[in-house]
Amino acid sequence: MFATLPDVLRLLVVPVFAWAALRDVRTRRLPNRLWPPLYLLGAVLLLAEAVSLWPFAGFDGRIFLVRAAISLLFVAPLGYAFWYLGAFGGADAKAMIALAVLFPTFPTYEVGGLLFPLVDTDIGVFSLTILTNTVLIGLAYPVGLAALNLVRGEVSSNMFFARPVATDSLPDRHGRLFEDPDGPTRNGLDLDALRMYLRWRGLALADLRGDPDGLSDPDSVGETFDPTDGGTHVGPRTDGGTAVDARTGGDADGKPGSRREFDDPWAAERFLGDIDHGAYGTDAATLRDGLDVVASEDRVLVSPGMPFVVPMAVGLVVSLSYGDALFALLGAVGLV
Repeated sequence: MFATLPDVLRLLVVPVFAWAALRDVRTRRLPNRLWPPLYLLGAVLLLAEAVSLWPFAGFDGRIFLVRAAISLLFVAPLGYAFWYLGAFGGADAKAMIALAVLFPTFPTYEVGGLLFPLVDTDIGVFSLTILTNTVLIGLAYPVGLAALNLVRGEVSSNMFFARPVATDSLPDRHGRLFEDPDGPTRNGLDLDALRMYLRWRGLALADLRGDPDGLSDPDSVGETFDPTDGGTHVGPRTDGGTAVDARTGGDADGKPGSRREFDDPWAAERFLGDIDHGAYGTDAATLRDGLDVVASEDRVLVSPGMPFVVPMAVGLVVSLSYGDALFALLGAVGLV
């Protein structure tokens, strides 16, 4: 294989992103220590290339500066903007910034007489190519989810966004409830926030489902515990499960009372006030609605969500081998 030393060193990123994608699927958590070495590597390689082109007098030097500027001043801030607007998780934004620093220009690899990537672009900003390939790959996810629902006979208007699962399986799942007591919604309870709440109370999901009327009484909350960050890889199990005793809420004749009779049903406001960080944008109303659903339904709609690092890792491999799929598609229809 023929390539410059910086481009060869950039290939080290591929196994790192492959590992990150696998871990993100399993835990939806990536360690912060993963990114600084990538930023440092990208900065060193970028500096080395800049030194080799100094004083940027010719075309190669000037176009390098333009492409580096687009990658660092547009693609990298775009990752932060997506995170700020809630479209990205923090790890997704950090991964995108890392790619912007590492791949400001197209690398070149000669293998068996072929030059890779096969499809270059006029702009020549490789991090932008990775981003567009990632988006195209990500668009395939809802199609795959719909196909899975179709095979299982779950045909509905929501089949591209969510699938029905057993409520008892929620402690080990990632994603968001796609329903509330009024029906389907795209603003349902985040399952990480559900696990945080259960751990805060020291409850297993089975405890909550076994006595929803009693446990929805805010006075039933006794000792509280560390809510963690809601990940499936921490906690005594995945949902608390210390089986605390709960007071039974009810009226004078002992029948269960309405969960909406209380000032703070499920102690939702107390929970959100007690934790020292947010619960993935969850407010008290969303938490209560989600708890009502999981307490009363045996099957619920869940939008599993796709961690963006996964299509990003695939997009990186596609970009390094094939190149810019969107540019090739636009070229095939005569738009570029």
